[in-house]
Amino acid sequence: MHEAARAALPRLTADNYRISSPATWEHNCVAWALGVTDVWWWPLPGRYWPPGVPREETIEAFVAAFATLGYGPVAGHDPDPDIERIALYAQAGVPLHVARELPGGWWTSKLGPSVDIEHATAEAVGGGDYGEVVVILGRRLPG
Repeated sequence: MHEAARAALPRLTADNYRISSPATWEHNCVAWALGVTDVWWWPLPGRYWPPGVPREETIEAFVAAFATLGYGPVAGHDPDPDIERIALYAQAGVPLHVARELPGGWWTSKLGPSVDIEHATAEAVGGGDYGEVVVILGRRLPG
């Protein structure tokens, strides 16, 4: 791993992550976590944000944005094949990153305009520039 990435994401090791797709500016971590690959989600002018949700960089605004797609708080950390979960990361109450759980329990993250990675736990991308997981949200998968 590049030294700058190691400093930004100090918990990643050769054993707990792998690159899963190339770098792109087409989407960001929030969009990637929601399965969207053609737009950046962020509550700033010029970026996509759901109508009716406050354009604020707060945990509450992000939770409200995810609720527009059916996500709500979930209990427990064990993978559930019927629930798609996302993790919201923040530092000092400011959201900084979102990751999505994959079938089988690994997680996927988009690292800004850089690569997408898969990581063994939600916490593996915490502890650095992204802060820590502050809430896990989930929605029932169709079927």
